[in-house]
Amino acid sequence: MKAPIGYYVHHQGDGHRQRALEIAAAAPERFVLLGTGLKGRTGDIACVDLEDDRPHKGDRFSGQDEAPVRPQALHYAPYHHAGVRARTARFAQWISDAKPALMVIDVSVEMAMLARLSATPVVYVRLAGDRSDPAHLDAFRGAEALLAPFHERLDGMGAREVRDKTQYFAPRRQPVSTRGSGVLVVHGRGGEPLDGARLALAAEATPDRLWTGVGPIEPPPVMPPNLKLAGWIDAIGDQIEKAEIIVGGAGDGLLNAVVSADKPFVCLPEPRAYNEQIAKAERLADLGSAIVLAQWPHAHEWPGILQSALALSPADRQQISGQGLGAAGPWLVDLASELKARR
Repeated sequence: MKAPIGYYVHHQGDGHRQRALEIAAAAPERFVLLGTGLKGRTGDIACVDLEDDRPHKGDRFSGQDEAPVRPQALHYAPYHHAGVRARTARFAQWISDAKPALMVIDVSVEMAMLARLSATPVVYVRLAGDRSDPAHLDAFRGAEALLAPFHERLDGMGAREVRDKTQYFAPRRQPVSTRGSGVLVVHGRGGEPLDGARLALAAEATPDRLWTGVGPIEPPPVMPPNLKLAGWIDAIGDQIEKAEIIVGGAGDGLLNAVVSADKPFVCLPEPRAYNEQIAKAERLADLGSAIVLAQWPHAHEWPGILQSALALSPADRQQISGQGLGAAGPWLVDLASELKARR
């Protein structure tokens, strides 16, 4: 029996889990997902549930550990946290028992270092943003390879040694079956809920368009007749395909789905660590691949914004598509075989 490939899944938002499932689908029998809250949410792919390491109950994971001192090689290393102790112990024990050929870390510099200390090769998932701090650079150096779930044209990291170590897996553009209708607003789980009153004003300013909101959105005081709140939807591909214009943040999951569906995109980057979404949104604007807004616009601006989105060049949108994230699965399986042959 071939050694498994472990895949550590961070628990902020839901994009890490969705990415892991898409990658592991290429060889579900080889992958084991490790993370918090995975039980019952990984389909036919094996998983190991890890204890919660968040600093406070209900925290969306601010990443603040409140430690008085911390090595530069670590981001999150709190003192006296029972969840962290149990989490790292279970993670290391699984490596000792399963003897994985490879660990994919999506994302955590601490887990990358722990896997490396446990005599296991690491592939680190590289997200966008300014990750030139000592901890990230050490994690990059310690990894066998880096995996970027976006097109190289969206990469703002200047360090050549980092880019040279990176394999890019941009979303694959699918044949467009329909132009779609209406505006789909997608809000992720990684931050605060979207103010539904703003969304209602946008819908009222464009009464000829049907608006649908997906994700954590606070209900507005008055619901316009052309606005529907659909709540959280695990797989929004069908909703995106049915829409004419997509509005949302610059998270990898949503952006990849939009690129795959080849839809006009109005991007409102959400606050994330290391300016991840802002950095990606800036590249989208530079490439002309989306309409990028720094903040939610006034209601009277929406008609012009939607027209500008429809006027975007399809060629500019399509320049950030590629072979698809699913291609990362076979690449990881081949890398695991190559590493075994080196022993």
